[in-house]
Amino acid sequence: MIKKCLFPAAGYGTRFLPATKALPKEMLPILTKPLIQYGVEEAMAAGCDVMAIITGRGKRAITDHFDISYELEHQIKDTSKEKMLDGIREIILRCTFTYTRQNEMKGLGDAIHKGNVLVGFYNPFAVILADDLCVNPDGDGVLKQMIDLYDKYKCCIVAIMEVPNEEVHKYGVIEGDELEDGVFRVSNMVEKPDNDKAPSNLAVIGRYILTPDIFDVIKDIKPGKNGEIQITDALCVQASKGMVIAYKFK
Repeated sequence: MIKKCLFPAAGYGTRFLPATKALPKEMLPILTKPLIQYGVEEAMAAGCDVMAIITGRGKRAITDHFDISYELEHQIKDTSKEKMLDGIREIILRCTFTYTRQNEMKGLGDAIHKGNVLVGFYNPFAVILADDLCVNPDGDGVLKQMIDLYDKYKCCIVAIMEVPNEEVHKYGVIEGDELEDGVFRVSNMVEKPDNDKAPSNLAVIGRYILTPDIFDVIKDIKPGKNGEIQITDALCVQASKGMVIAYKFK
């Protein structure tokens, strides 16, 4: 059973400037909760209870959020606002949070590789990119759907969705054969292709199930543009062995 979920959260969040100039993008509020809390709740609903977070400089707000604030607790004790903390209190009670830093921004592949000290080398683990908010009000969350699928295929799984053809240059996209409804055996993945050269309009979204051998694969990946190591390149290696499934989530 997959019990650990990795959250790469060291990036600068430049897509969200100026909002993220002084605030981690993972802490941007959606209604009354920050983005990363939605991701943690999704992981919990999928059966994970260890949240491994890759942070960086300026990300202390994340660690503070998933910790007890005794001063705040004292301030709101026995007031009508105390109940507003029930959700985060339950998360802190039920989960173990571990952290490590990505000191240089060298891509998602590098961030995931840094997480090996948190998730270990022996069991599959989940990955959530918190700024990709996925909500399914009518059923299981995306990660739960993927973990259920892992029980059948026992290999790396990426979440995908259809995007307009004119938008594919913004995403990593997959090429593959459909095995069953919404499930594809991936043969290739292309990071941000030209619109007219994309193998499909099935874009990878920020949910992954990875097997521990991915760490050895990432280690052998040569840096690409801007010196970054992309998880797409590592998954292409796995896909060449028939070891990657893409799932069009509900």
